[in-house]
Amino acid sequence: MTPGRRLTDLKLDAAYEKCREIARRQAKNFYYAFLALPKHKRDAICAVYAFMRHADDLSDDESRSREERRADLAAWLADWHSAASGEPTDDPVFTALADTQASFQIPLELLDQLVQGTSMDLESALVPPTPEAAAANGAAEPRPWNTYTTFATFEDLRRYCYYVASVVGLVCIRIFGYSDPRAESLAEDTGIAFQLTNILRDVREDAERGRIYLPLDALDRFGVRVEDLAALRNGAHMTLNQRELLESLAKRAEDYYKSGFALLPLIDGGSRPALWVLVTIYHRLLRRIERRDYDVFSERVRVPLITRLTVLFRGLLRVLRYRLSGASDAES
Repeated sequence: MTPGRRLTDLKLDAAYEKCREIARRQAKNFYYAFLALPKHKRDAICAVYAFMRHADDLSDDESRSREERRADLAAWLADWHSAASGEPTDDPVFTALADTQASFQIPLELLDQLVQGTSMDLESALVPPTPEAAAANGAAEPRPWNTYTTFATFEDLRRYCYYVASVVGLVCIRIFGYSDPRAESLAEDTGIAFQLTNILRDVREDAERGRIYLPLDALDRFGVRVEDLAALRNGAHMTLNQRELLESLAKRAEDYYKSGFALLPLIDGGSRPALWVLVTIYHRLLRRIERRDYDVFSERVRVPLITRLTVLFRGLLRVLRYRLSGASDAES
């Protein structure tokens, strides 16, 4: 190997290590699933995650205006396009992602859509509060609730979920490996299941940032006002209508999880345990929300560490069985 090649390899190794560090620190439920992947696929997933994480951070930087954040994302995306075209870059995430994109033939359009998804929070509608809500918040102390970011219908929300979650699924299955084209639509639906679960879990945190992902037509159908959710985050008791509103979204998520379990047999055998871990952990999170009677306001709902470790252990056993079975594909 030439000295130049060794230097290139060292830079690439360092780039992937940076991505692994970001994933270990911030990926939470995702990272447990990563551990069940073969190393080169695990590194690729970490590179994609680190790329998404930075886009999210730019989009969520509330110290900057929406216009400034949109400009930051556009400039950062232009830098990525330069790196993806072969221009030198000092950004380790771009270095790792460019290698991942080439190795797994991930369409650049999908990676652009990942960034588009993170920027959608900067584009969605702003709904002003009612006079009662404004008075409750206090005019002398402005809060995020001076405006609410919302979606009018479930179809609007589904489009949002596609860009922030389904696209992630479409990228991941290219790393996991598949041959049946049905995997693509199932991956899209699996991403929506995950995102709806996140939305349910994070209703309180999102509300505190002025974001309501529960569709306005659903709020109207159950007789729930946006400002009612503001009261819940301040300690008010949930009403039957509010619980039924959250239950309606949970039922939609349950339907989408059927696609997640149908996707499993279509994924290459060596990657299948990792997807099983991910689907299982997220589905258990939804089930915990359901068992708490949709109380996501008094405390954040989590899958306990022991449960996540148990699921991971079972996933690793599946990896072992796959390898002992004598399966011979390039990933094992």
